[in-house]
Amino acid sequence: MNATLPAVEHTLADTTTSDSDAGTRQRLLQIVAAAGPVSAAELAAQLDLAPAGIRRHLGVLEATDQIAVHDGLSAPKGRGRPARRYVVTSRGQAALSHRYSELASQALRFLAETAGPQAVQGFAEQRVRDLEERHSAAVAAAGDDVAERVRVLADGLTADGYAASARPVPGGLAMQLCQGHCPVQDVAHEFPQLCEAEARAFSRLLGVHVQRLATLAGGGHVCTTSIPLTTSQTTSSHAPHPVLSVEGHSA
Repeated sequence: MNATLPAVEHTLADTTTSDSDAGTRQRLLQIVAAAGPVSAAELAAQLDLAPAGIRRHLGVLEATDQIAVHDGLSAPKGRGRPARRYVVTSRGQAALSHRYSELASQALRFLAETAGPQAVQGFAEQRVRDLEERHSAAVAAAGDDVAERVRVLADGLTADGYAASARPVPGGLAMQLCQGHCPVQDVAHEFPQLCEAEARAFSRLLGVHVQRLATLAGGGHVCTTSIPLTTSQTTSSHAPHPVLSVEGHSA
């Protein structure tokens, strides 16, 4: 299943449901951190939720590597397989703590003060290089259809934990790549170079010039990137990519 969603169907109810789910998963993560190893049945009892709902949320947390099945306990006596019991991973611990954002901001401030703004820019480019390497093969395999490339990239970003979706724009001339989560949101608020480098990486991956319309770091409820589907705007491999500000305007 790809991550394509019609733009007109993104309603307030959808946003409210998504926010509620995110809050439930955050609470689950907190309980697993405090009480783990813990089973789905124990979590369901604590949160007063149906087992099916708990399993769905646990599946998301496990898929994003925030929790893992604990394998250090011996099987209890009796018939049947032992219940899966969960613990928080290092990535989950980072998600529970906001102090890493302040530490990252301090490190980038130090880098800017000692080595200059260009050093921060270099760091931002190095960071997105890993993203490009992870997704370049899958996007390339999608062929020359820009819309399909956007869908594949959205699926890949979702697997990375960005809660991404590809949404057609009415008229069929563009798509929007939306990201509902940003792991460096707080840091990018002070250092928009991170957002700018990510937008340029999307441009290189998709083969077209892209425009950032909004970012979480800039106060938006979602990161939104506009991607033209017309071939006239295809990026030349020799042409420099535009430097995008956090609001999506070319510098």
